[in-house]
Amino acid sequence: MFIKSGKYYLGSLLAFVFCVGISIFSSHETSLCASNNKQTTDSDNLATALNFEKVFEQVVDQVKPAVVSITSVKTFKHGQRKQKQEAPHDRYHSQPRQGPDEEEGYDQFRDFREFFGDDFFDKFFKPRFPEGEYKIQGLGSGVIIDTEKGYIITNNHVVEDADELKVTLGDRREFDGKVVGTDPQTDVAVVKIEGKNLPSAKLGDSDTIRVGQWAIAIGNPFGLSQTVSIGVISATGRANVGVAQYEDLIQTDAAINPGNSGGPLVNIRGEIIGINTAIYTRSGGYQGVGFAIPINMVKTIMRDLVEKGKVTRGWLGVVIQDIDPALAKSFNVTVTEGVLVSDIQENSPAKEAGFERGDIVIEYDGKSIRDVNHLRNSVAQTEVGKKAKVKVLRDGKEKELIVKIGEQPSDLFAAGPGVVPAGKDFGMTVQNLTKELAKSMGIEENSGVIVTEIQPESPAAMSDIREGDLIKEVNRKKIANVTEFKKALSEGDKEKGILMLVKRGEFSRYVIIKSSEK
Repeated sequence: MFIKSGKYYLGSLLAFVFCVGISIFSSHETSLCASNNKQTTDSDNLATALNFEKVFEQVVDQVKPAVVSITSVKTFKHGQRKQKQEAPHDRYHSQPRQGPDEEEGYDQFRDFREFFGDDFFDKFFKPRFPEGEYKIQGLGSGVIIDTEKGYIITNNHVVEDADELKVTLGDRREFDGKVVGTDPQTDVAVVKIEGKNLPSAKLGDSDTIRVGQWAIAIGNPFGLSQTVSIGVISATGRANVGVAQYEDLIQTDAAINPGNSGGPLVNIRGEIIGINTAIYTRSGGYQGVGFAIPINMVKTIMRDLVEKGKVTRGWLGVVIQDIDPALAKSFNVTVTEGVLVSDIQENSPAKEAGFERGDIVIEYDGKSIRDVNHLRNSVAQTEVGKKAKVKVLRDGKEKELIVKIGEQPSDLFAAGPGVVPAGKDFGMTVQNLTKELAKSMGIEENSGVIVTEIQPESPAAMSDIREGDLIKEVNRKKIANVTEFKKALSEGDKEKGILMLVKRGEFSRYVIIKSSEK
C-alpha cells in the first residue's frame, strides 16, 4: 500500500512539476511576447513623435526664409528733447517704467526703453552724443508675403518716424526698405523692398483658429535672427489691451520678446494667422502672454494701403454699448451677447437702413456679434458700399435689416462720446430745456431735461451722470419737460432701476440708475 501510495504521490508530484513547468514556460513566453509588444509600442510612439516633430520642422523650413529683420534708424539733433511726461501704461507693459531718464537728450528714447527693456536698450541702443546730431537704431521683424512686388508686413511701431530702414533676409541679403503705408489705429505697416528670388509665406484664415491650437512665432528677439518658439493659441478676441484703437487680438503663450514685433504667428499648416505685436510683461521680457493682430484684419489694412495709400473703414453711424444683464432685463430680452444701439446719427447708413434706438444687434453679415469691439471691428473691415445683413432684436422680436456700409468720416473720433456706465440710485436736479438754454449749450434738441446739479457721491454721480447732460427718455418713454420726467420716475421701480437715455455732446447712451430708498 505504501509503495503503491508512494507511486501515486510520486506520480502526482511529477504531474505537479510538469504542470508548473508548463506554467513557467508559458509565463516566460508571455513575458517575452509582452517585452516584444512593449518594444513595438515604444517604437510606434517614437515614430509618431518623430513624425510630429517633422511637421514642425517642415513649417519652420517653409516660413522662416520669408521672415526678415528690420532695422530702423532715427536721427536726432544734439540736445533735442521731448517734454517730460509721466510714463503711461503703454501697449507693451503693464506698468510704467521707472528709472533714470533725466539726462540731456534721454527722454526721446523713452519709447525704445519701455519696449526693449533697460538692459537690452543700454546694450544695443543707448545713444552716443556726437556733435550736431546722432542716430539710434530700433530692431523689429517682418514677413515677406509677395515675392514679385516685395511687400513685407510688419508693425507700425517698428517703422514709425524712421529716417532709414534696413531689411535683412535669412540668407543675409540686405535691402533698403520703403514704407508703403502705415495704420497706427491697428499697428500695421507695409514695407517694400526691390529684389529678385524673394521668399514668401502663405497667409491663412484667422477666423478659423481655435483656442488650444498650435501657434509658432518666428522673429528676431533681442537681435537673435530667425528664432522659433512654439506654444498654443491662449485666447482670441482680446480687446482693451492698449495696443491700438482697433483690437481683436490673438493671445498666445509662444515666447514673444522685444524684437519679435512684426514677425509672423503661424499655424501648424505653415500659414500666417497673425502678426506679433505686443507682450504683457512686468520685466520687459517674456511672461507667457503675447498678442498678435489677426491676419484677416491685416489683409484688409494691407489692401487699402497698397491700392489706395490710406485705410478706408466701414461706417454704420450708430452709438453702441455692451448689453449687460440689467440692460437686457430692461429691454425684456435674455441675450447675454450682442450690442445695444443707444443713438443713431442723422444722414447715416444706419438711419437709412431703418435702425432704431434700443435695437440690439445680435448678428452682422452672417456672424454672431459678441460685444461692441466685435461689431466695431467687423463694420470697419467691411468694404465701403457693400450691403450687409444685420439681425437685431426689437421689442424682443428678431428683425433683419439691410444696410449699405458707408465710409467712416476722418474726424469721427475727434470728439468721441463720453462713457456713461450703468450705475446705481439717484441724487440730481434737473430743469426744463428752454430755447435760450439749448442755444447757450449748443444743443439742437427741443425736448428733454437738463441736469443742473449732481450731489457728490450720490447714485447719479456714481452712474457718471454729469451737469449739462440732457435726459431724453425715461424707461423708453420720451420726456419733454420736468413734469413728464417726475411722472416717469414715479411710475418706475426705483429699486429695480430706472432706464434713462442720456445725451452728452453729440452722442446718447442708456444708463440705469437705482435708488436705495424703499
